[in-house]
Amino acid sequence: MAQFAVIGLGRFGSAASLELMRMGHSVLGVDVDPKLVDKYADRLTRAVIADVSDSAAVEELGLQNYDVVLVAIGEDVQASLLCVVHLKTLGIDSIWVKASSNAEHLILNKLGVTRIIHPEEEMGARVAQALSYPMVDDYIPLGNGEFVVEIRVSERLAGKTLTNILKNDPRAPKVLLIKQRSQATVHPPDDFVLQANDILVMFGTLESLRALAPSLV
Repeated sequence: MAQFAVIGLGRFGSAASLELMRMGHSVLGVDVDPKLVDKYADRLTRAVIADVSDSAAVEELGLQNYDVVLVAIGEDVQASLLCVVHLKTLGIDSIWVKASSNAEHLILNKLGVTRIIHPEEEMGARVAQALSYPMVDDYIPLGNGEFVVEIRVSERLAGKTLTNILKNDPRAPKVLLIKQRSQATVHPPDDFVLQANDILVMFGTLESLRALAPSLV
């Protein structure tokens, strides 16, 4: 179980907080609005009212003890940036920040935060991927144009082997594992026979995954 601090309990911050709780983690929720703190007080490990633009208030939260601090402040860019500056001053290394504009992204990048999140853009990208490649259940971008994807095997592919699909092409994505009901096969052999609704976990470049996509529908 990890410990997370989420600063800002609006729609994005509260959703992230509740999902982390559902996954079994400890979550500290922080917001300047007493109504929001009261709303989530019984659903989070701890909820605190604090003005994070105040360095003393940030220091009192004891955020050095948390694995990750997520700054999910909404439209108040000044409060968000001041909060990040205070966190960096305290020596907190792992800071994820929700950005609402390109200008804020630029400043956050200069401040050296761990990750900058654009929720609307990232969700838009996921929707586009789902529309273009409906066989893809989920994906994780690794940078440099490389992805790990989960692909559900269709009825049409049932009974075929990995060789039938990948055709021993060295440029094809690599199959890391296959989930078959409650069983997982790591680095499956080329003659592995697929069943409908198996889950392929694959690694490859965007180009190689796009080239393979027509064979998976």
